[in-house]
Amino acid sequence: MAMVTALVSERPVVIFSKSSCCMCYTIKTLISSFGANPTVYELDEHPEGKQIEKELRGLGCKPSIPVVFIGEGLIGGANEIMSLHLKGQLVPLLLKANAIWVYLRNKLMALVTNLGAEKPVVILSKISCSIMAMVTRLGAEKPVVIFSKSSCCMSHSIKTLIYSFGANPTVYELDEHPNGQQLERELKALGRKPSVPAIFIGQELIGGPNEIMTLHLKGKLVKLLKKANAIW
Repeated sequence: MAMVTALVSERPVVIFSKSSCCMCYTIKTLISSFGANPTVYELDEHPEGKQIEKELRGLGCKPSIPVVFIGEGLIGGANEIMSLHLKGQLVPLLLKANAIWVYLRNKLMALVTNLGAEKPVVILSKISCSIMAMVTRLGAEKPVVIFSKSSCCMSHSIKTLIYSFGANPTVYELDEHPNGQQLERELKALGRKPSVPAIFIGQELIGGPNEIMTLHLKGKLVKLLKKANAIW
């Protein structure tokens, strides 16, 4: 374990990743979004990648990537990071490790600005009934429907998760669908920001990645898929 220990020493955030792994990309993007600058080791490009991967497995990391260390402590993989994020505990952990400060500064500046700002005027545009009917119809066609974009790594991660349970979701890639822009506007009107991924299970809009990961971490996603007859 000496190699992994040396690599994470005196670094606030270290991520062991693979350049081809979409879940790794998602975790790196999430942590970077708070202003952190993690040290990233791509095991498929590192000369000692196989040895590092063996050591990570020896630490109980299965799968071996992504693996995140914060403050030189092993936090875990994607599930652990998403769980901390959904509980509002990830940012405090990054702050404690002195991994971020810009994020906190920007939050304080935004708060001061908002206190002195006038209330914004919100204009809600009308969506045609035909487009409303389209999303409703598409969402009701199959037990599981995912609105996605082919270039979206988070969409790919959610699709992979649902596939892993044996479900066969109907997927609409908005960047390839002839009515993709209209569907995207409708999804935004339904409160999906960002608009993708958006998941319907049992003809109901469940939400996006946060909602799906919350259900998964609570052990409720499989039950919901079974209830919708999406898996046996």
